[in-house]
Parts: sequence; structure tokens; C-alpha cells
Amino acid sequence: MIRPAAMTRARLLLARFCAMAASGCPIVSKNLPLLGHGPSHYPMYARKDKIKMASRRWCHGSPDNQELAKKSCVPCNSKDIYTMSEDSAKKLLEQVGGWELATEGDVLKLHRAWKVKNFVKGLEFLQLVAAIAEEEGHHPDLHLVSWNNVKIDVWTHSVRGLTDNDFILAAKINNLNLEGLLSKKGTVQK
Repeated sequence: MIRPAAMTRARLLLARFCAMAASGCPIVSKNLPLLGHGPSHYPMYARKDKIKMASRRWCHGSPDNQELAKKSCVPCNSKDIYTMSEDSAKKLLEQVGGWELATEGDVLKLHRAWKVKNFVKGLEFLQLVAAIAEEEGHHPDLHLVSWNNVKIDVWTHSVRGLTDNDFILAAKINNLNLEGLLSKKGTVQK
């Protein structure tokens, strides 16, 4: 149950966010305490004439994933950025559920695939990922294949391999609210 104070805040934001209604993408996510049990994650959406706050909270991944998601990517032109070994990548892979290591040529990458409801939902998904990528200054390879398959490869182009940035970005992608975008099959492999 959403607390009345949270609904009041949502109503107050209505006028400010109505201009964003066309996108239907989450405009903000709030961490609100739920019955004294710590923060809970509630997304807020702008729709034509109202703001919708999700009626329930959700949790994403492991606590390790949350720690990665709180970090920010460092600039790829930094002298402190190096390609990690495959062993190091395998250890970090445990913190970003759903992702797998893939090798293309001699380049190690993170790979994940999702099935979306339709072509438009796939584009919406890619827009959400693009917004995170722009914010972090770290850009994955995005693919919308056969109208309903979203595939993402994350790797650091400047060093031709994996870095901490890739796992940070993967964790942030895992934290996206994909409610309404995925088909019932959801995540697929390659």
C-alpha cells in the first residue's frame, strides 16, 4: 500500500511532469520507507493527465548488484583504466545477474538478451538504456533484432575489453524498471 504522503507528493508533481507524458517512461524513482522496513523502490510515470506511482515496490538483484549500481563510470580516457582478466570478469559476473561473458574475436564483452512485447516496446527499452549510458558517459552496443529481441553488448571500446565501467553499467541496466516492456518470456540467452 502506498502511503498517503507519497501520493500527495505525486499529485503535487503533476503539473511539472505533464509535458513528459508522451514518453511513458519513468520520470523518477523514489526510495520511500515502507512500514518502517527500510527504503522501497517506487517508480513514478507521467501519463496524459496524471502521474502514476507504482502500487508496489520491487527489488533488483543482489546487494552486490546494488553496490555496483551506486558507483559511477570513470572516463574511458583515464590513465587508470585497464582491461581486466577473464578470471576477474568471472568474479564480477556473479554481481550482475542475467549477463554472460562473450568473446568476439579477441575482445571479451558482457552480453545479455531480452524478449520484448513488440517493436515499440523494444525502442522504449533502448531509450531507457541510452539515457543511463549518456548519464554515465559509457555507451554499450545496442541491438533490436527480429522486432522483439533486445541484445546488449557492454565493453570498453578504448581498451578493447572489459573494465569496471562495464559491470557498473550492467548493474544500472539491471535496475531499470522494465514493467510493461518485456514479453512473458522475458530474458533469453544469446
